[in-house]
Amino acid sequence: MRFYHVTLGRKLLRSLFIVLSLIAGTSNTLMAQDRPNILWITIEDLSPHLGSYGDPVAQTPTLDRLASEGMRFTNVFSTAAVCAPSRSTIITGMYQTSIGTHHMRTSHVGPGLPTPYEAVPPPYVKTFTEYLRGAGYYCTNNVKTDYQFATPVTAWDESSNTAHWRNCPDPSQPFFSVFNFTTTHESAAWPEPEQTDPATVSVPPYYPDTLPVRKSIARLYDNVAKVDGQINEILRQLDEDGLTDNTIVFFLSDHGDGLPRAKRWLYDSGLRVPMIVRWPGKINPGAVSEELVSLVDLAPTVLSLAGIDIPVHLQGQAFLGPRKAAPREYVFAARDRFDEAYDMVRAVSDGRFKYIRNYYPLQPYVLWIPYRNNSPIMQELLRLYAEGGLEGPQKNWFQFPRPAEELYDTQADPFELNNLANDPEYANQLNRLRQALDAWRAETRDMGDISEEAMIAQMWPGGVQPVTATPIILPHNSMDARDAKVEPGGTFDSPVTIQIHCPTQGASIAYTTETGEKPRWLLYTGPLTIKEGTTTLRAKAIRYGYKESDEVSATFTIGPQ
Repeated sequence: MRFYHVTLGRKLLRSLFIVLSLIAGTSNTLMAQDRPNILWITIEDLSPHLGSYGDPVAQTPTLDRLASEGMRFTNVFSTAAVCAPSRSTIITGMYQTSIGTHHMRTSHVGPGLPTPYEAVPPPYVKTFTEYLRGAGYYCTNNVKTDYQFATPVTAWDESSNTAHWRNCPDPSQPFFSVFNFTTTHESAAWPEPEQTDPATVSVPPYYPDTLPVRKSIARLYDNVAKVDGQINEILRQLDEDGLTDNTIVFFLSDHGDGLPRAKRWLYDSGLRVPMIVRWPGKINPGAVSEELVSLVDLAPTVLSLAGIDIPVHLQGQAFLGPRKAAPREYVFAARDRFDEAYDMVRAVSDGRFKYIRNYYPLQPYVLWIPYRNNSPIMQELLRLYAEGGLEGPQKNWFQFPRPAEELYDTQADPFELNNLANDPEYANQLNRLRQALDAWRAETRDMGDISEEAMIAQMWPGGVQPVTATPIILPHNSMDARDAKVEPGGTFDSPVTIQIHCPTQGASIAYTTETGEKPRWLLYTGPLTIKEGTTTLRAKAIRYGYKESDEVSATFTIGPQ
């Protein structure tokens, strides 16, 4: 009952604000209406196993209803078949191979590896939520990040397991709220199934059709049904708050299935993901888009929907909103180190033909990755391989050496079993995709050509993590902030504008006027004006991948002397 009163209070506050704004003739109501709320629901490790995508086993009434109310995208692909590199791409709008976040993971510890470290992207790279916050959005994340660098204090208004749009102190402020569910993660498919009958699932031809394999796939469907219920609760809260009509809802997975030969691999089973977008009044209910979309496109698309200029350095392109770009011709993906095992694979697809380039063809496909080996399907594959029990397509993934190039017609061969790279009939397709991949690697400055040790040496000189300089808080008209004798703060007769400066290139600055150990840190985007009374400003700065700066504070008193 207490939760009901909280939500009712928020609805009343929002309605009251709109009424008062209309009476006062302010423009804030129009601004709130023109800037839609955005609810972003992400899950992990799942290909399009939903009823709305035609899967007869999936029990997904919530997501099927969402698809009937919005648009279902059928050709969406991640840039990596594993979470951290993919999520770094999603949050920055930059390919992981362009910003040094392509190895899985930077925090992994293994014998002989140059880890752990935080990746240091170029200084202009930001989480796209900073642009949203700068434009007045209240941004929340509940709760996973996994960006390959520590979550910047400037990225979110709140990032915790209690983060929610309901915590916004201003009911007129538009929000961007993320809810990440780990229910369908790879490891959650390892226990025995509880609901789905293993006899009802379909087994891909690259797996042996045995009970352990069927049980693991059945467990995946159990988890899909469970996350569908969790998503229903979030959508119920949105409706309860009266926000459904002014909220764009995104649903997507960070990459494909968390199963062997899917997760960590650049086949469609590891890259193709479900995505549904509901945009009331703008997208026709039940619409279907076959347009090629890459998850690198999410950042510019959200900015487009929010009416925010898209920074030129972003490598994705908007697929919705007023800044929607022309449809893509290609999507790209990369595979690099996974835990202990180094690799380098690149892929390009036009939605039908997929080209894969193996830079280490002398290596087997199945490298030593202990975490993956916990999978019941992986254990079954390894057992049967050792016994000589794999047959037909089941042996494809265990061949070595690998082919240097792979080409698949994913329309005729959706499981990508028949490599056409050496077929003269497909020479034109092969050359076209080769050239597209080469052009993308050159344009995006693929860092896969640099060893991880050399890359870290550039990011962390001498193996030491750089530290963001402590910011300086001074009146805007201060003549020389370099003077160490200048005391921060002061007393003034009239209002004063305050500048917060950090000399570290690319650093983002956070500030607050709150006291206590856990204040709400606001994003600094320009001079602040203090008009009366006594105000204490606190500030700190962060360059992504650097250590956060020390905190600094300054007290200003405005009034008669």
